Amino acid sequence: MDPHAPLALLGGLSPTLFMKRHWQKKPLLVRQAVPGFQPLLAPRELFALAERDEVESRLVVHDGPSWRLRRGPFARRALPPLKKPGWTLLVQGVDLHHAGAHELLHRFDFVPAARLDDLMISYATDTGGVGPHFDSYDVFLLQAQGRRRWRIGRRSDRVLQEGVPLKILANFEPEQEFVLEPGDMLYLPPRYAHDGIAEGECQTCSIGFRAPAQAELARELLQRIADEAAEEGEPRIYRDPAQAPSGAPGALPEGLRQFAQDALAAALRDPAALDRALGAYLSEPKPNVWFEPGRAPRKLRSLVLDARTRMLHDRRHVFINGEAWRAAGADATLMRRLADRRRLEAGELEGASDAARALLRSWCEAGWAHATGEARGE
Repeated sequence: MDPHAPLALLGGLSPTLFMKRHWQKKPLLVRQAVPGFQPLLAPRELFALAERDEVESRLVVHDGPSWRLRRGPFARRALPPLKKPGWTLLVQGVDLHHAGAHELLHRFDFVPAARLDDLMISYATDTGGVGPHFDSYDVFLLQAQGRRRWRIGRRSDRVLQEGVPLKILANFEPEQEFVLEPGDMLYLPPRYAHDGIAEGECQTCSIGFRAPAQAELARELLQRIADEAAEEGEPRIYRDPAQAPSGAPGALPEGLRQFAQDALAAALRDPAALDRALGAYLSEPKPNVWFEPGRAPRKLRSLVLDARTRMLHDRRHVFINGEAWRAAGADATLMRRLADRRRLEAGELEGASDAARALLRSWCEAGWAHATGEARGE
């Protein structure tokens, strides 16, 4: 993707201008971002997806002042009648199960893949919605079916309604209002309050982004770095042969404190340890994702990553589904190309080393990638 080329998806802005002017700064309304856009799934297909155990889904019912929330999976008979107003079905991670949703999600590859989360589809009957709220992440709201009225405003009051199972703002003050029709799209930066209400039967595709909390990130990275350090060599155990008798047994020994400080410093001594931990964490599939074993032909000519595979890279490593490999030279260039484009075309594998080919075949056998013509989920 040329970052300086205008995109209809962004209303004629180039990705460079969009990121500079709007990303995490201010909303953008794009009429006909995807001209002629049709629903990715018919309602019955979406309902069938919500029946599956591995698919995350939620049902929100709004009836007067009352709000009800249930979590799936849902048998079709468990959903309200289509003629009943005020209910919404939210189905997460549709990109993992539908080729068209996967392709649509990756039209937003002008944002780093490490930040891209998933594509959610919201189906609603007339007046359906989830109430005024805010998200802690960026979101693109692409209308797929029917009409939805959006009211948005910069959130100044964080007070939430009490006694409801959703995080609904108690004092929402909208500043702008738009009605979106199929193909229209609204971008909202983090913490921008919004309330979407269906006008008739309605589907909206929500492209969301990952925004890890600092404490969560620190916890994950420290655990991964510690686990990696524990695998290297003989473990070093605390010893205190010079410990004097203690007159205050409840006090922490200074030697033990220093040992703990040295342990942290040793774990972080390898400058690549943080890179490996971060890449492995960000490429880890979601807990409800699993892969079915596949097979690889004796000679790989081209391949495509499975829709469920997460693949990233940095200057020294490639990361795939929570694992890290060192990469250098022509093989590194090839692997980075695969991570960026999610496929390798015929002829691109000709210069790969035997080790790189063997690694790619092992990914095919694990179900992480598929030889062209045998791909699933794309």
